[in-house]
Amino acid sequence: MTYAGLLILLRLAGKRAFGEMSAFDVILLVLVGGVLRTAIIGDDKGFAGPFIGVASILAADKLLAWACTRSATFNRIMEGFPSLLISAGRRDRDELLSQNIPDAALDRALHAAGVESDGSVFAARLEPNGKITVVKQGGNN
Repeated sequence: MTYAGLLILLRLAGKRAFGEMSAFDVILLVLVGGVLRTAIIGDDKGFAGPFIGVASILAADKLLAWACTRSATFNRIMEGFPSLLISAGRRDRDELLSQNIPDAALDRALHAAGVESDGSVFAARLEPNGKITVVKQGGNN
């Protein structure tokens, strides 16, 4: 239940909240860290409790990954959808505001892709993992 709650909170936080890490990675780190913290500094000095806790978290993560690889619809629900920031050379101001992306951040992503102006961009997408993907006009990346 905690896993599902954290996943929902991270999805609500937005795509750019954790950059390179997926929501699944962050949740896994938080939950495992919490279990291990309790094992290290808590009153229970047993090995079985933390081991079972971490194993359960990792098993839930594996099960979720298994389901995502077998159902494109389920994967999209869990992962999210890309957001179109530039289409046919035109910046979508509403989508930039919706995703909390300043123009400067999009400009940096364009420059990193070797693009100097919006006009030479076929599409720029904010991917579910928080990265901005740029497709230049003519299809050459």
